[in-house]
Amino acid sequence: MKVINYVYYTVFALAGSMVYSQEQNQVFVTGTVVEKTTNTPLEYASITIEDLTNPDNITGDMSDGSGKFEIPVIPGTYQIRVEYLGYKTFIIDSKDVTTSINLGTILIEGDAEILEGVVIETQRAAVELKLDKRIYNVGDNAIVKGGNASDVLDNIPSVEVDSEGNVSLRGNESVKVLIDGKPSGMAANIGDALKMIPSESLDRVEVITNPSARYEAEGGAGIINIILKKGSNKGINGSVTANVGNPTSYGANATVNYREDKFNLYSSLGYSKNKTFGNSLNESQYFDENGNTSSFVDEYSKSTRERERINGSIGLDYNLTDKLTWTNNLTYRKSTGDNPRTLNYNNYDAGRNLLYRNVRQTEEDDFKESVEYSTDFTYKFNESGHQLFVSGSINKNRDIEDSAITTTNEANAVLAQDITKATENELRHIARVDYVLPFNENSQFEAGYLGNFNDLNTKFNINTLNSNGDLEPNDLFRNDLQYKEQVHALYAQFGDKINKFSYMLGLRWEATEIDINQMTTMDFNKKKYNNFFPSAFVNYEFADGENVTASYSRRVRRPRGRMLNPVSNYSSSINFFMGNPDLNPSFTNALDFGYMKRMGRLTLNTSLYFNHTIDATQFVRRVDGVNEEGIPISISSPINLATEYRYGLELNANYSPLRWWRINANANLFQVSTRGDYSYVDFEGTTQTQNFDNDAFTWTARLNSNITLPAKVNWQTNFMYRGAQKTAQGKNIGIASVNMALSKDVLKDKGTIALNVQDLFNSRKMIRETDLAQAFTYSEMQWRERTINLSFTYRFNQTKTDRQKDQKRESSSEDMEEMM
Repeated sequence: MKVINYVYYTVFALAGSMVYSQEQNQVFVTGTVVEKTTNTPLEYASITIEDLTNPDNITGDMSDGSGKFEIPVIPGTYQIRVEYLGYKTFIIDSKDVTTSINLGTILIEGDAEILEGVVIETQRAAVELKLDKRIYNVGDNAIVKGGNASDVLDNIPSVEVDSEGNVSLRGNESVKVLIDGKPSGMAANIGDALKMIPSESLDRVEVITNPSARYEAEGGAGIINIILKKGSNKGINGSVTANVGNPTSYGANATVNYREDKFNLYSSLGYSKNKTFGNSLNESQYFDENGNTSSFVDEYSKSTRERERINGSIGLDYNLTDKLTWTNNLTYRKSTGDNPRTLNYNNYDAGRNLLYRNVRQTEEDDFKESVEYSTDFTYKFNESGHQLFVSGSINKNRDIEDSAITTTNEANAVLAQDITKATENELRHIARVDYVLPFNENSQFEAGYLGNFNDLNTKFNINTLNSNGDLEPNDLFRNDLQYKEQVHALYAQFGDKINKFSYMLGLRWEATEIDINQMTTMDFNKKKYNNFFPSAFVNYEFADGENVTASYSRRVRRPRGRMLNPVSNYSSSINFFMGNPDLNPSFTNALDFGYMKRMGRLTLNTSLYFNHTIDATQFVRRVDGVNEEGIPISISSPINLATEYRYGLELNANYSPLRWWRINANANLFQVSTRGDYSYVDFEGTTQTQNFDNDAFTWTARLNSNITLPAKVNWQTNFMYRGAQKTAQGKNIGIASVNMALSKDVLKDKGTIALNVQDLFNSRKMIRETDLAQAFTYSEMQWRERTINLSFTYRFNQTKTDRQKDQKRESSSEDMEEMM
């Protein structure tokens, strides 16, 4: 706690001191340094300003990631020099500076005598702060080499992935995750889909906290859009990455691109096999009707996950005409694995005297498979952005889990035996049309349609060993759930810029029809919703690099997957998660006020936000019945709790104190207030009611440091802290964790060696305390213990600079989609 407080106070104190130092008698010299041939902004160009009347008065700075600089000086006459390794020095011999001046774009050109054999890298910043989103360039992030997309997200500020794969943004799990701008791969369980995508396939991640009407309304907290790599250099080029790690893991991933004038063919292929270890504990104290302690049960588990994954894709962009491009993409992912788990029960009486021990052994096999095909047509009417985009995709997913569960006593006698089988089959179709019409360089109209059709079937069966030694169906846990969803959406939005003021207004309409059919009980439920989702964004630009924004949008969170499934697992006989088929959507009104300012090497982005959610989903825990051994059973389920208010302050800072050191700091301070009551009938037939009025403040923080050591060794550190948070039924305990990586470019920058450690201090856990009238439980869950990974990447016919220029062009082409 003290460490992170010190770091944040230091970063923001530096920011404050920079602003304070701008005394009234100072003026500013600003400009932008650009490479003349490629028109690429140059970062770390050296700008020297020398007073011609006082040679001892010399000042200067370096350009930032956009090639910009802003240097305070006292009014006078100066010589100004702009220098960059391998380029001719740009000199202004004598310049009278009496007021703040902008030198405009400074074009510098290569020096043929010294440029030969020199490679100039204009590396993009790790984080790009835009008006309506933050872009994290993760393509060369050494910390996540050898991992998966879930690891990538878990290293991004404001984003967290818990031990069960649930993704949250700003502490809110109501977030929509997209892959290349569309739902993809096992949408019912996005956590499983993310673990099937190797980290080497990711180019960047966009975090959109308050999306406009052009985006799906799904996700009360916002949208996370994962962009996969796609080469654009001419000819054949690509990269190959191989990795090995501890615990036992190894794999390889290759991306190959072939581009000519008429087409661009790109593909990727990856294979990995890894083993990870996890653990958990639940220590429960049970009470009788008078509130006296009746018993204790301690539950400890150890698990080993072994996974083998194959991931491949192939795509083609074909220019049918100068204006019409046809894109096709086919993706296949498969994962198989074993998950042996040992669960120990220690049972005690009221005086904590040991009564007996039982052991529950689970042997689990799982198989996951995903196939997706998409086809897109883009017609560009002209070069000013007037275009029509038509897209269609089909995605088929399959998930099978088989388990053999055996419970024995201390004498190793079999007390119970169960065979379970869980299957999940999903078929999703998406159709999309987007039309963009710019009226001029400052105003633009957009409209479109989205059809999203999802058919999900989930089955769970269990056979239990009876007294005769035969396996027979256990109807208590048998389930067959059919979930069908159709969403039709239309949207329109218009944006304009008038001098320094810009705005964008949009309206989205979504018609939703959902069928939730429990085939086991023949219970059929149809729900229909027709809703409007307005959005509004305004922006005022005080100066170049300083903006203030305000935005509003209405969002929705539709329950799906395990949230609806009454029975989905049987991993413990006394602690269950059960879905709620009667869950309704939650609707959120989101307000966001932002301020962004660039001050030389420091960029600050702050956001004050407020969310009001009705029918908010809350996870509740209750004691409901006893198992065959007489131990109380605890059940956790989601419910629609009346109202939730969430408001907070988010702070982001990008700072380069030195040329060889970059810092990205993020802090999110927020409070969640819930209002509502929950009633249920317990196993004794008694109606239990609990008031869920709760006000909880907490905060999270991330600090990413990137240091270039001698010999051009890159050292990355990611520090994360999640504060404690009170809940209506207990509290979540605060935790801290650290990830670290070292990397170095070799073979004339065509290769990169990287060594990373995930969870350096083995401290990443989910720790909770639950306080009910019938029981108090302390629980810990560590999905994955510390891992170490060594990787080597080789780029052929492509340098890091080439790929970063491609990324920069792609990022620039998307700027028109933001607030103008």
